[in-house]
Amino acid sequence: MDDAETHLEAVGSVVEALTGLGLQPVLVGGMALVVLGSRRVTRDFDFVVAEPGDSLGDLLDALYDRGLELASRVDAAGDVTATIDNRRVAAARLRLDAPSSAYFLDPETGLRIDLLFDFPLPAATLVRRAATLKIRSKVWRVASEADLLRLKAIARADRSSPSDAEDIAFLEARRGERRQTRSSGSQRAGVSPRPSRPAAGGLKTRARGRQRR
Repeated sequence: MDDAETHLEAVGSVVEALTGLGLQPVLVGGMALVVLGSRRVTRDFDFVVAEPGDSLGDLLDALYDRGLELASRVDAAGDVTATIDNRRVAAARLRLDAPSSAYFLDPETGLRIDLLFDFPLPAATLVRRAATLKIRSKVWRVASEADLLRLKAIARADRSSPSDAEDIAFLEARRGERRQTRSSGSQRAGVSPRPSRPAAGGLKTRARGRQRR
């Protein structure tokens, strides 16, 4: 995370501005895993945010005022090779294309922030389960491990990337370690798991997972 360390203040400022606009930014992707302790190498910051709607101009002001410009061209490796330095042109481009995500790059520092507009899960859904952390005096929301797993599973279904499998293995290992720790703690305290109670009529309730796009 050495390269990213130098960008934390700038990204924190963007997070603060987007939160002030009510866009509910939630950190996802590789950098979220780094925050959780992964040794993954990444320099980009990915955030799921609410669809800006009428706040698109304010969103662009928050980014352009901090040196970040909308990417206009990305190469085969996914690196930004060209940006739009005029925020009005950027706004027109986003309104015309209505993309599910947009990449922003600071040409001088190399900082890159990717915004996903309620995609592939709504920001409001992620916020409810997100962890709140204070990084360099700024408040960040980081997606929960369960939601990060969901996002990685969605990503793996849409593409073929070795990093997705590695990220999923890291998250599943963390969850397994935590379950084992809780189980060991219960055994030391002499607590045994409580059997589930049947619901009225002798039927056991079943949690139903809500599917989202």
